[in-house]
Amino acid sequence: MKYPIGTQTFSTIIEEGMVYVDKTDLVYQLAQKRICFLCRPRRFGKSLLISTLESYFKGEKELFKGLKIDELEKEWTQYPVFRIDFSKGNFKDPGYISNVIRNYLDKWEEEYGVSKKYEEVGIRFSNVIAAAHAKTGRKVVVLVDEYDKPMLDVLMEPQEQLNRDALKEIYSTFKETDEHLRFVLLTGVTKFSQVSVFSGFNQPEDISMDPDFDALCGITKDELVSCFDSEIETMADELGYSKDEMYLLLKRQYDGYHFSRKMLDIFNPYSLLSALMRRELNDYWFSTGTPTYLVKLLDRNKTNMQEMLDRQYESSYFMDYKADVEDPLAMIYQSGYLTIKGSRISRNLKTVYTLDYPNVEVKDGFMTLLANNYFSARANTDSLMLNISDMLYECRLDDMRDALTGFFASIPYNANYQERAWSYESHYHYTLYLIFRLLSCYTTFTEKENSRGRADIIVETADYVYIFEFKLDGTAAEALKQIDDKGYAEPYAADPRKLFKVGVGFSSEKKNIVEWSVI
Repeated sequence: MKYPIGTQTFSTIIEEGMVYVDKTDLVYQLAQKRICFLCRPRRFGKSLLISTLESYFKGEKELFKGLKIDELEKEWTQYPVFRIDFSKGNFKDPGYISNVIRNYLDKWEEEYGVSKKYEEVGIRFSNVIAAAHAKTGRKVVVLVDEYDKPMLDVLMEPQEQLNRDALKEIYSTFKETDEHLRFVLLTGVTKFSQVSVFSGFNQPEDISMDPDFDALCGITKDELVSCFDSEIETMADELGYSKDEMYLLLKRQYDGYHFSRKMLDIFNPYSLLSALMRRELNDYWFSTGTPTYLVKLLDRNKTNMQEMLDRQYESSYFMDYKADVEDPLAMIYQSGYLTIKGSRISRNLKTVYTLDYPNVEVKDGFMTLLANNYFSARANTDSLMLNISDMLYECRLDDMRDALTGFFASIPYNANYQERAWSYESHYHYTLYLIFRLLSCYTTFTEKENSRGRADIIVETADYVYIFEFKLDGTAAEALKQIDDKGYAEPYAADPRKLFKVGVGFSSEKKNIVEWSVI
């Protein structure tokens, strides 16, 4: 099987016999609309979608032979297609975006015989669109790949406004040329709203949370089974698992994305195909790099993920990124590091959502990123968590105490930490939250609630259950008493695993563990 890793051109995939998950029925359904916007994480197949639409609207019928759309489309009309690709290049360079846009316009003006007597980009683009309609007798298709990259590359930098203004000239033409347009699609990682880039532009139909298009990008379980069943069986044999076990491991590692209240499971296509091709479970998507804009936002906003995941949101909170709001939730969700994990209708009849990490790959990678960003020492959290995982598996709680004490001692009390004030209980809790959320190999609960309170940390292994209670400027005995008084162990009364209660006293003055008691 030839995997299209790194190949985003539809014609190349078809002509070279690479595996193609047939989504052309959804492409046909999308093509019946007029002006649309789609937000999906990076490496989720947006560029392939744009390329597929380009071939479809150019009437390249032979490429679609035998696919679902072959039975749906009867006319195969050829339209003039303007494709703008912002997915490549360094938009931090002054003038780069203007050069990219002008190069496109130069090519199209030559193709359709349009005079270059105007300098304004918006006027030039409008004239090209009108000329293409007049020359071909067909309305125009405009496809914009990664419309937001020129802004994300310079987010929170002086050049951000310059790049926005350049994009505004392009996007504002869609309103002026509406009579000449057959179809417009903009794809991107983020949805910028209430910013000047879209002023003067009729807002596109946002299909990002439309249940009809959940599976437009990514791979569903049904598609995985129908297209890759034999490959999964081969992978399972090589790694020493049954086929059913291999499916579960792939699901745990790469599945879990949901893009609407329909809650259709979507696998990350890049990671899934990479794992099948190499027959190895690794963090493929996360290892391709974390966007610099996300790191900037996390650092700027001192993000507390525990607080984010404990709330319910209307879709406007995580789908509309507003540049004047210092809340990175929308960017974290849209970038693929959080996804929808539940929904319900509230009393005011609005749909509210809960968010969480989509899968193990994303959770492990993102929690490591958060920990390294939060701990200014750039402590080796990977090594720490590997050691703690072994200690919990082997019930070496004294060794775990020493490991945590050493970790806290390694963090310098510098200006970065003075901002967070160690005496603040929220900072102390968040530090522990980050550490224990990195334990992905076990079932780990942070702030697990019952009718009488919230247990700080509960970790479940195959043989043991650990209930941790931490007291800031308190004693280990007080912590153990709270475990008993609040009944944190009661749900495990009939559990055959051995249970340990761990009370920990933490000093804000010494900034470390000072008492540790186990019963």
